[in-house]
Amino acid sequence: MKFAIAVNMHRVDPQEDMREIAEQTLKLVQIAEQGGFEVAFAAEHHTIELTVAPNPFLQLTQWALNTSKIRLGTATIVAPYWHPIRLAGEAALLDVLSGGRLELGIARGAFQYEFDRMAGGIQQQGGIAYLKEILPVVKKLWAGDYAHQGELWQFPTSTSVPKPIQHPHPPIWVAARDPGTYDWAIKNGAHIMSTPLSRPPAEIKILSDKFHKSLADNPSIKRPRFMMMRAAFVYERREEWRRPVDAAILDGRHFENLFQTNGVVRNGFTQPIDMSQISNSAAYDSAQLHESLLFGTPDEVIEKLRLYEDAKVDLFCYGANLGLPWAETARSLELFIERVMPAFDERRPEKTPRQATA
Repeated sequence: MKFAIAVNMHRVDPQEDMREIAEQTLKLVQIAEQGGFEVAFAAEHHTIELTVAPNPFLQLTQWALNTSKIRLGTATIVAPYWHPIRLAGEAALLDVLSGGRLELGIARGAFQYEFDRMAGGIQQQGGIAYLKEILPVVKKLWAGDYAHQGELWQFPTSTSVPKPIQHPHPPIWVAARDPGTYDWAIKNGAHIMSTPLSRPPAEIKILSDKFHKSLADNPSIKRPRFMMMRAAFVYERREEWRRPVDAAILDGRHFENLFQTNGVVRNGFTQPIDMSQISNSAAYDSAQLHESLLFGTPDEVIEKLRLYEDAKVDLFCYGANLGLPWAETARSLELFIERVMPAFDERRPEKTPRQATA
């Protein structure tokens, strides 16, 4: 199992300097590169300070200019917000500028708040139609001249300018949780990125079973890679567990706003939803969150990661942003690199902690 990192520019206070946040985000990517992470992912979000990400390709360009080997991914491009020609060209340009390091992740979108502003108010569930139409079109534009007459987009003969460096094209990832999207993505030659969200550990196997069922249903297709992402935080002592859990609860209360059409956002800053207004408030139980998310001492985190390894996850994505101070966030990442990742290094002949106690 290899490792990726998802890093956002996370701003919760108007007094925070955006330039400093951008620099700290870049430093986390550089720490991840030095520590052996395979991919760094940037998100796409609009009009919210909680995740400052209006164009992931622009952010990835900055990372590309300040790194040398870590691959650079979008997690994710939101299909309804893009025209196929623009997406093909901007993605290919990033591939050129990064020396062929692009991993293109794409999704239907999650937040109704954004859909009301970026996608003409269509219902979030309708984003799947945009995903299914845009992905094959982008691949054809990368290949050469192509004219398109679809349900959502129509344009005369065009091509991607520039063309990507990677052949036949950069790796494509599709965000999926339901079996139909798994199956469609695999049929279209995409890798799968998924997340158990904050659900209990049993969700890991549920998602893995969906992936492997889709593989079995498509035996002639080469096996794609399978990635899962969880919020992560590593600390030295067990008694430190409460701080990241409380941060995750507050972060979740902020994000609850974005699934609603009447969520309160003032000047880009989301207001945390009162727990009494959250229909799934049981999901915010502190003990359950501590068990579900990738929180713990290095040894505890290693044991939690064994569930992903057992589920045949190829790439685990470390979710780096909880809204905690940068120094704590960086220290967590360093502990993960120094004391967790070596347990999954296939080159190490010695026993891992799990094997030693078996």
